[in-house]
Amino acid sequence: MVDDSNARRQRLARDRLDQAARAAWLYYIAARTQDEIAAQLHVSRQTAQRLIARAVAEKLIKFRFDHPLGECLAKADQLTARYRLAHCEVVPTLNGDDGSLPGLAIAAAQYLETWLSQPAPLVIGFSTGRTLRAVAAEISPLDAPQHKLFSLCGTLGYDGRAMAADPVTRIAERTGAQCFPMTLPLATSTAAEKALAERQRAYQTLQTLNRQARCLILGVGHIGWRAPLHQSGFITDAELAALMEAGAIGEIAGCAFDTRGSRVVTPLAARITALWAGGAEEAIRVGVAAGAEKLPALRAALANGLLNGLITDETTAAGLLAR
Repeated sequence: MVDDSNARRQRLARDRLDQAARAAWLYYIAARTQDEIAAQLHVSRQTAQRLIARAVAEKLIKFRFDHPLGECLAKADQLTARYRLAHCEVVPTLNGDDGSLPGLAIAAAQYLETWLSQPAPLVIGFSTGRTLRAVAAEISPLDAPQHKLFSLCGTLGYDGRAMAADPVTRIAERTGAQCFPMTLPLATSTAAEKALAERQRAYQTLQTLNRQARCLILGVGHIGWRAPLHQSGFITDAELAALMEAGAIGEIAGCAFDTRGSRVVTPLAARITALWAGGAEEAIRVGVAAGAEKLPALRAALANGLLNGLITDETTAAGLLAR
């Protein structure tokens, strides 16, 4: 009886999604008015509005520009040549509270979908953070159970509280890919706790996946008093100050690095449960980041090969090309 009930719910959900897709097709493709859509689908005008809104929320609607943005393409070409990048994309800079985050998220999601659409099994890794959560929200539904997705770092606070949604889980839900999250504190209380975690089979599996990865999608954070790593509660004031004194200018997946792109060694580093992105030597390591405060970190990561791919905005691209 339970199985029958679940089957009915799944069938109803599919039917509702089908109806939303029909409403969206009539609105965006057939250019029907909402009143015409309501009449054709035998629903009220308000229901037709909700169906169209749902189609947009479920990412059934995609918008594509037929005209390339010349300045963005030119900057992407220049960055590719300067830093010998395997992939580079520059999106228009936007103003507002979110800045260029929506454009970055869409561009990165489209890039990721080209990997997920490949029939041969692939291993893809992710850091975490606000930018990558936005990327996860833009992924279209896919059927990609052959791929393996894994987290590069822990996503919990000191007390085990989830500080942010892990993008790996969200992307796996949208694509059906195999999911390997790192359900550990980003920074353990002691180095002994980290050593214990590293001996666990689950952690060793993640280390193997990092060596097998073909692509890493990475957020890039700066090290400073407004750094996301600090604001999110992952590290303390004293730990941040120690990183700054040791020459850290940026971090990827919680791993701080200096102007040479080398990992900064402090007592905190011995407690960070994260896989060093630089260890995935065979992977395309694509940083998804923008903003003036991130320029020093991006320059170091690109110039020293920590990143060999980049998705950013026009203003940040101009800053990277200015010197």
